[in-house]
Amino acid sequence: MTPSHLRQALMAGLVAALVSVLPARAETLDKVTFGTNWVAEAEHGGFFQAVADGTYKKYGLDVTIIPGGPNENNRMLLIAGKIDFFMAANTLISFDAVANNVPVVTIAAVFQKDPQVMLTQPDAKVAKIEDLKPLTLFVSKEGMTSYFQWLKSEYGFNEKNVRPYNFNPQPFIANPRSAMQGYVTSEPFAVEKAAGFKPNVLLLADYGFNTYSTLIETRIDIVEKKPDLVQRFVDASMIGWYNYIYRDNSAGNALIKQLNPEMTDDLLAYSVAKMKEYGIVDSGDSLKNGIGAMSDERYTSFFNKMVKAGVVKADLDFRKSYTLRFVNKGVGVELRPNRP
Repeated sequence: MTPSHLRQALMAGLVAALVSVLPARAETLDKVTFGTNWVAEAEHGGFFQAVADGTYKKYGLDVTIIPGGPNENNRMLLIAGKIDFFMAANTLISFDAVANNVPVVTIAAVFQKDPQVMLTQPDAKVAKIEDLKPLTLFVSKEGMTSYFQWLKSEYGFNEKNVRPYNFNPQPFIANPRSAMQGYVTSEPFAVEKAAGFKPNVLLLADYGFNTYSTLIETRIDIVEKKPDLVQRFVDASMIGWYNYIYRDNSAGNALIKQLNPEMTDDLLAYSVAKMKEYGIVDSGDSLKNGIGAMSDERYTSFFNKMVKAGVVKADLDFRKSYTLRFVNKGVGVELRPNRP
């Protein structure tokens, strides 16, 4: 080897040695903001899990979650271009966006079943949804314009027994011949704590109220200009949900409690258990196509029910409210224990 070649070899070796001990330059992550529609809770757990356990980072994303609340309107921030993604409550919100020419679109449905329930006291002897008709029904203003209209058209309910529900369980607890709306993941827990009895639970989704729930929305311009970013956010979020529901969710719960100090470990555990028991997140189409799954058939079915109930107009182009482009790919199904 000539002196020149020797020097080149030595320099190459020195450079290689220096590279091996220098820290790798941090990967540039795409900054993403995601707004929820309520304070941090288990019903949002998969998103917090994906932040806390590094899943979003693995997908090249630096995600900031902005919790909602009684005085927050994160959906307006999405529409105004201040945040990138939003967690919408249910499919009716998506239909309303089309009706009002709001330029947003649903890209995934985290909940296959809406958690909406009606609760009754044990002595009410309610076995099926029709048994609710003679009871005093505590229903919120939002409930009256959505699922109660479906109860009227599908099961012949009447407003005469309805009383306003103001998110206080005491009137229900005081009246054994009453029923109260709630979420299967929270209100039964609160009632048992306050009254000392386990209420009977009727999940409206199991009687045909087949809206999707906990949707991911984004603006149409983001879908058009940044489809890769949208796909990575959806995929990472679904991985987060598998990990939150089926695996060690302590990191996600720690972040939830950090953002919402009033949250308790027992309520978090209860909520996760009920999401699994009732198939809220993972059932139906998601068993094959992955969490977040949606279908044209399901949207059409729910739309027709809402038209019959007078909630939406028959000429609404509801297919503009969603896209299947980013879901039904089976992302994360291998993380489900005992998968079919």
